[in-house]
Amino acid sequence: MTETPERGSTPGGNAARSPEPPHGEVTAHAVGVGPGPGHLTGRARGLLSEADIVVGFETVVDLARDATDATVIACGYDDEAAALERFGDRVAGGDDGVAVLMGDPNVSGYQFLEKVEGSVDGPVRVVPGVSSVQVAASRARTPLERSAVLSLHRRGPVDETLDRLVRTAGRRHLLVIPRPYDWMPEDLARYALDRGVDPGLDALVFERLTRPGETTTRSPLGTLAGDTGDGPEGTAFSDLSVLVVRAPESGPGPAAATGGDG
Repeated sequence: MTETPERGSTPGGNAARSPEPPHGEVTAHAVGVGPGPGHLTGRARGLLSEADIVVGFETVVDLARDATDATVIACGYDDEAAALERFGDRVAGGDDGVAVLMGDPNVSGYQFLEKVEGSVDGPVRVVPGVSSVQVAASRARTPLERSAVLSLHRRGPVDETLDRLVRTAGRRHLLVIPRPYDWMPEDLARYALDRGVDPGLDALVFERLTRPGETTTRSPLGTLAGDTGDGPEGTAFSDLSVLVVRAPESGPGPAAATGGDG
């Protein structure tokens, strides 16, 4: 079970401080668009079709443009605050607003969710989506009930997550979202090995899950822990990667060792 942070204790902690209000008391929606094209849920597509204003990062809104005729505010990190201010102003004026997040907001989207909530004067309803973690679990045949999901894809310290990775490796399957580009799969493998994790554990790195060019790299954890450097040139993997470290039990079926678009 994930512990709920105290208010303001961590980035995104305010978004997790209490349950959502009863259905109906909603000012805007935060919708997961899935990991790649074709993974919008019916609920997400319906909300996007009814929206007047949509906000999200450029790479995320690109996955939802064909589902909406709304005004789209696309942003990057530099203009994120200004984009959310515009979004909040439109929602305050009566527009139906939808914020879009990659995958499932409940996996690694609470930092942005917190900012969306701060931009509107009222509660935001989270609409789950399909996560790359779910797809990786299917590819690697690592059932979620026997796995630990760890995300480093957030700003700020990740020491607690790294410690949990070390404590859990070998006991449960690990489904890990790396952080470009300081905590990529090789960095995580090296960190684990340096703290006594078994180098023989089965590791898989899935890149661009459900997208054209999806690939899978499988090796022992010790082999994965190669040399790394700074930036995109310092890793063998893309920023759209999920690391799976299997617990020692029956190996994955053939589907887990091959690529293929989802």
